[in-house]
This record gives sequence, C-alpha cells and structure tokens, in this order.
Amino acid sequence: MTSIERTAYPRFKRLITPHELYLFFSPSRDDFQWAADASDCDEHLLALLLMLKPYRRMGCFPALADVPEMVVDFVRRAVELPEGTLPVYRAERTAKHHRSLVRKQAGVTYDQAKARGIAEQSIRKEAAAKNRPADLINIALEKVVEAGLELPGFSTFDKMASKMRTEVNASICTGSHDRMSAAQRAGLMRLLEDRDSDGTTLFNRLKKPAKGPTWSHFRT
Repeated sequence: MTSIERTAYPRFKRLITPHELYLFFSPSRDDFQWAADASDCDEHLLALLLMLKPYRRMGCFPALADVPEMVVDFVRRAVELPEGTLPVYRAERTAKHHRSLVRKQAGVTYDQAKARGIAEQSIRKEAAAKNRPADLINIALEKVVEAGLELPGFSTFDKMASKMRTEVNASICTGSHDRMSAAQRAGLMRLLEDRDSDGTTLFNRLKKPAKGPTWSHFRT
C-alpha cells in the first residue's frame, strides 16, 4: 500500500499554526447562519461547520473523529458554543443530509462513478511512462479536482494505481517478449542460468551500477 504521506491526497497536517487555523477554518458570519439554519442542536451545528470548512479546502469529507482537537476547539470557540460540545450525529440520515448541503454550498458534484472513471483513465495513460504509485495517484487527483468532483477515498486511488500499473507493465513485458526472436529469448534465459565464479547469475552483473568516469575516459 502506498503511504498517503507520499502523495498529494488532502489530509490534516500534524501541526497547524494559529494563522492556518484562522485562514482555513474560521467560519464566516454567513457560514454560521447557514449552518445554524440547517441544524437542530449545538452538536449538529458544530459537526456541520467541521464538515464545511475542511471540505472546501480538501475536496472530500474527513471523518469527524479524524478532525484534530485543536480545529474542533477553534471552531467551537469561534461560534461561541458551550465548552464540551462535540461534533456528533445522532442519526446517519442527518449526517447524510448535511453532506448533501455541504456539497451544494461548496459547488462540488458528487459522482463517484465519474470520478473513478477519470482517475482510472488518467492512471492508465500515465502508467506507460511513470511507475511510482504516488506519481500516478497525484496525476489522478489533479484530474478529478479539475473536473469539479468530490474525491473518492485514498484507498480507491491506491488500489486503482496498483491494478493499472500491474496491467500496463504486464502489457509492456508481453509486447517486448513478442517482438523478440527465439535466439534473443534464449539469450535472456541464459542470463539467469549461466553463473559467474562467485555463483551469481549474469543478470546480477547487469544490475550493478556503472562505475564513475575517470580522466582517462576524457583523454580517449
């Protein structure tokens, strides 16, 4: 599995500065009024604001349990909710309704099938030239965001990159094999069968990096 830290997939930073808290998570007066009109209790109001602000920045919904405590505390204080108010939903139906409200407010379309299709197409295209899963995931992220779509979960991108890379690499190997003559194929097999004096195969010799250039190379 690819480490999410190696990709551009949006996530909360481990350390958030006071300036970043104010810049990215401070609710405006309109944000507060919008959330208050859609909520029936303090818990739902806080939860809705904690979905809205990260969603605008990240393009996806973080689990409320993953929102850093300092962000929760900052938003809670900003809208003057009682100390100890937690962002929780009493029913999943309410959480689902709030997610729909946030998408509409942010102007982002929820179409996971289309997002996966765009991601798969971009990964398959780039996998012929790039082999690192993180690079393929980043390209797919960019294309989905450009399309104005909500991002699928990171595991979706990771599994897709692994699958597409395997398929493309297999196709490249098959194509190379089919273009070789019987004598060339036999020569490749000998790289694995013939051994040097130390017992290693000739293929092992090919994997060794070339030595650095010397002045004698320049003179010749």
